[in-house]
Amino acid sequence: QVQVVESGGGLVQPGGSLRLSCAASGSIFSIYTMGWYRQAPGKQRELVATITTGGNTDYADFVKGRFTISRDNAKHTVYLQMNSLEPEDTAVYSCNMDIPTNRGRYIYWGQGTQVTVSS
Repeated sequence: QVQVVESGGGLVQPGGSLRLSCAASGSIFSIYTMGWYRQAPGKQRELVATITTGGNTDYADFVKGRFTISRDNAKHTVYLQMNSLEPEDTAVYSCNMDIPTNRGRYIYWGQGTQVTVSS
């Protein structure tokens, strides 16, 4: 049984920073691509950033230069460092992980963590 859990959300003032973490646990031998997504109230979920096994990253245009995705393969964890936060970044942030298991390859999602940017 694989579980994916995010942490690190909260309330921050505009211009501030937060670091999100997302850890997978269970019977895991490797994790392929990891990604962060977000969904603001009344909007569709959108891709924020992804990182491959080899460390190649890709970012949505609206976070380039402000957010950094990274991963620790030994800890089965992906991070999202968010700087220069804006009120428009307010959303529920969720991670997903592409994990092979003995039953097949699946995309696992966390439950999400709320990020609120407000003065």
